[in-house]
Amino acid sequence: MDFVAGSSSQQREEVAAETGAAVKNREEEMHRSVLGQLKPDYVKVKESLKGLNLTTVCEEAKCPNIGECWGGLEGTATATIMLMGDTCTRGCKFCHIKTSRAPPPVDEDEPRKVAEAISKWGLDYVVLTSVDRDDMPDGGAGHFARTISTLKDLNSKVKIEALVSDFQGNEACVKTVVDSGLDVYAHNIETVERLQGRVRDHRAGYKQSLKTLEYAKSLRQDLVTKSSIMLGVGEKDEEVFQAMRDLRSVGVEILTFGQYLRPSRRHMRVYEYVPMDKYDYWKREGEALGFAFVASGPLVRSSYKAGEFFISAMLNERRKAAAA
Repeated sequence: MDFVAGSSSQQREEVAAETGAAVKNREEEMHRSVLGQLKPDYVKVKESLKGLNLTTVCEEAKCPNIGECWGGLEGTATATIMLMGDTCTRGCKFCHIKTSRAPPPVDEDEPRKVAEAISKWGLDYVVLTSVDRDDMPDGGAGHFARTISTLKDLNSKVKIEALVSDFQGNEACVKTVVDSGLDVYAHNIETVERLQGRVRDHRAGYKQSLKTLEYAKSLRQDLVTKSSIMLGVGEKDEEVFQAMRDLRSVGVEILTFGQYLRPSRRHMRVYEYVPMDKYDYWKREGEALGFAFVASGPLVRSSYKAGEFFISAMLNERRKAAAA
């Protein structure tokens, strides 16, 4: 198939139907496999989360990769913790997280709880993310920073990725997070520039997202920056190419591609189910553009174990080189 030129509408519908069934079957298969491979680390993480009243994106989104990540099947146990509650101030059209203009107050003791829990789990790599908190003066940047610095104090070896909001473009908030000692600064542009208004909340923006990523990188050249693009929402190939070029132009090193799956009928529809060979295509193109790592597949999410394993190895190599 010529990915740049596209295909006929009939071929497109056939591919969508075939790939849609494959994605659904794959997702169900992954959920079944999770139940059959509950490793000790998985059980330990789950029980600890329940006891501390902590939230993970892994569970909230019913991620099909949860057993692989929490169980440490490839030698790197990981988890994604969602800070500042489960209620977002924004309403992106693809997201299943509940929304409110006035979410409950944050738990001021959460940074300590999260740091102590993660240090006990023995995780190699942790992703900290959050709902958007436009109701807070700093968008929650200080809460992120306290969590990261507390965790680093307890376990200096753990790799920390912060998947953050755009902080409404506030550079002081970006700097607060960058200065906290994290290893990876992640912020998702989600889709191509033309579709931003259709996909994301009106307070988000393509250029604003790129600027925050660029500013984060300018503060620390050793900092790894990362972003993600959903496919299947109506994007065109040239638009994806342009988004990739734009991300590279602001220094982003890690990129993930995944299939958009409609959480409910209230959410935007799936425009197409992208065929597997096209994910392979975008991976090759991303690597050719100079991304250090591209994770690309229907069930890949921005916080995905395979990427974390690679990033962890990359950070270790950089630290060795700096110490030499």
